[in-house]
Amino acid sequence: MRSTRIAISAAMLGTLALPALSATPASAATEPTAATATPAVSCHNLPPLPYTVHTNAVTIRSKASSKSTALGVLYKSHKFSVSKKSGNWLYITDKTTGVKGWVSGTYVYRDVRMCLD
Repeated sequence: MRSTRIAISAAMLGTLALPALSATPASAATEPTAATATPAVSCHNLPPLPYTVHTNAVTIRSKASSKSTALGVLYKSHKFSVSKKSGNWLYITDKTTGVKGWVSGTYVYRDVRMCLD
């Protein structure tokens, strides 16, 4: 009696699973599925994030060294651009004050993206 119940249960499960394994209708086959659709934006083709100041202020120096002459201060609120790197140092132009010089990458760096695709 027990084997009959198992056979019936297996037959019922097979019948229930059968529609899920059937082919898709012809009208649905022409539309792209999530697996075949090309994403509009990929994490790998995005431009790098901009540099930002991650402290209240950082000293702008004449050389890529903490012992070199201080030329100014780059504040968190200032706009700036980075034109080159040397080790952990970045050569910047402070667009707010016009001062050019080196700042430590310890305080000025890009945020990081995490790609999950």
